[in-house]
Amino acid sequence: MGTNLARKILSAHLAEGELTPGTQIAIKIDQTLTQDASGTAAYLQFEAIGLPRVKTEVSVSYVDHNMLQMGFENADDHRFLQSTAHKFGLFFSRPGNGICHQVHAERFAVPGKTLLGSDSHTPLCGGLGMIAIGAGGLDVAVAMGGGAFYLIMPKILGVKLTGHLQPWVSGKDVILEMLRRLSVKGGVGRIIEYTGPGVESLGVIDRTTITNMGAELGATTSIFPSDEQTRLYLEAQGRGESWSAWSADPDAEYDELLEINLDELEPLIAQPHMPDNVVPVREVAGIPVQQVSVGSCTNSSYRDLSIVAYVLKGKAVHPNLSFTVSPGSKQVYATVARTGALADMIDAGARMLESACGPCVGMGMAPPSNSVAVRSFNRNFEGRSGTKDAKVYLASPETCAATAITGVITDPRDLGDYPDIAMPVRFDINDTMIIPPATESEADSVEILRGPNIKPLPRFGQLENTISGEVVLKVGDNITTDHISPAGAKVLPLRSNLPALAEFTFERVDKTFASRAREAVSGFIVGGSNYGQGSAREQAALAPRYLGIKAVMAISFARIHRSNLINFGLVPLIFHSQDDYNLIDQADRLEIKNVREQLRAGSEVVVRNLTKGLEVTLSHNLSGHELEILLDGGLLNHLKVQAANN
Repeated sequence: MGTNLARKILSAHLAEGELTPGTQIAIKIDQTLTQDASGTAAYLQFEAIGLPRVKTEVSVSYVDHNMLQMGFENADDHRFLQSTAHKFGLFFSRPGNGICHQVHAERFAVPGKTLLGSDSHTPLCGGLGMIAIGAGGLDVAVAMGGGAFYLIMPKILGVKLTGHLQPWVSGKDVILEMLRRLSVKGGVGRIIEYTGPGVESLGVIDRTTITNMGAELGATTSIFPSDEQTRLYLEAQGRGESWSAWSADPDAEYDELLEINLDELEPLIAQPHMPDNVVPVREVAGIPVQQVSVGSCTNSSYRDLSIVAYVLKGKAVHPNLSFTVSPGSKQVYATVARTGALADMIDAGARMLESACGPCVGMGMAPPSNSVAVRSFNRNFEGRSGTKDAKVYLASPETCAATAITGVITDPRDLGDYPDIAMPVRFDINDTMIIPPATESEADSVEILRGPNIKPLPRFGQLENTISGEVVLKVGDNITTDHISPAGAKVLPLRSNLPALAEFTFERVDKTFASRAREAVSGFIVGGSNYGQGSAREQAALAPRYLGIKAVMAISFARIHRSNLINFGLVPLIFHSQDDYNLIDQADRLEIKNVREQLRAGSEVVVRNLTKGLEVTLSHNLSGHELEILLDGGLLNHLKVQAANN
């Protein structure tokens, strides 16, 4: 049998291990990216590692999240990021240049390469034939220093696409169909590789929409082949020399298979409050809507906005709603301006926002209270929009535009003829908003600019041999990193200020959590299945650790969050069953004796529930590498121990 594409690229970058699903491997990383909400901590961590310069082929620092400058914090952090990039050898994408994933696809993505990004939607670049993986900022800092990225080898799920998308159906509907079938947990432990005759009919924009939202499936990454469509895209970006063909062998073998007939897809929509709560648009058509937003890293391309402009031309946004558009990059913004599409949207009443994540991450444009919002974004978690009681639906730009002019959720097929949007043969390239790094000789004289919002990294000790305390919080299934460490205009600017940020931990679940955790001094969190899904934000592990949490027990963990827990010295333990989960309640006092010896001895760990007078046996699935990191109290400590021993 032949080899699939994911295994080909992983094999070419394999640093340790064998490509056997379920076993630990390490891969060499060619490129990294950070965004400003995660980048401040990542560069403090890179600085703590002690290397003068990045060792990757390309590393880029983007500013796209913390764009609302309501105080000095964001502006100061931008100066910090620009100065660290200049000194350490990174490209710096200035505020206003665009959303990291959109810009990276335009200017830096290379088929066959590996990319590690401190943002969960980094897999967008898998649409151009890369192995692109989201991770915590500390893992990215290590990769910038030339270190390998460790992960559990996923299964490869082959998704065979047949047929062609019908009018008013787009790549967004393909990934919503995947979520409908598999759920937000269905991609855990998997790389999703798209194959089959239907692939060649999808342009890069549809492909990157699909791979971007593979994060919502919980997948390690998603990937399309690099083919003629990829070549045309890169040539349009003036980067034709970066193209090379990458594809699976004709008789490639997959661990699992799934098939989607594109001919049969119709416009789909994800209902509140999960991306997998998917139904056909026609089933919810007619619901009045108060806000529509197009943009985010998922659907903010030239093609997306051109379709919106086509629908809006000569019409007006419905008077009962507000309609916002966020172009994904400066290039997209400038191109729709040159073609006249921008004027068509403005004339119709669209509110044009800057090229940034914006409303998707709660940075402005919160919907009205108790309202319905339809967004072309990737997440609709409760409260993420900034309005806790808003009902947020996720849909394609086509559905969003149709809804914007009718005022109710509308199947775009009701609009009539579908536009034929031609992609430019060559975009106008203007990279003045990307600042190259200083040369090595110049770097010594570069001063890192630190505002008062940049706080030093906390120092943690090694894992204690006995950990005890109360269960500070018990939660259910599908707890997201938005639940743990909220985004939004109020909290996101504090990502480099852990003492201030920690006060908001679990604020949307229990406003007393931070104070109770501090009072407990040492404590535990209990969660259900898929604990920590969503964003890659490592602060969702770092803040609880700072507040005294020592271990998190859950039925299952999301991949990135589990890694972040280990990187900051928190023990991730797994319940064997729902019945065992039911044996521990909030406020119970727990004790784990000889935890270091128990972790080393095998996969089981005995937890004593002192309140109920019983014992519960949990398990861990730590690799040898992860175990050593955990015993040392986290990845930075582990690197220092390694350096001292060499």
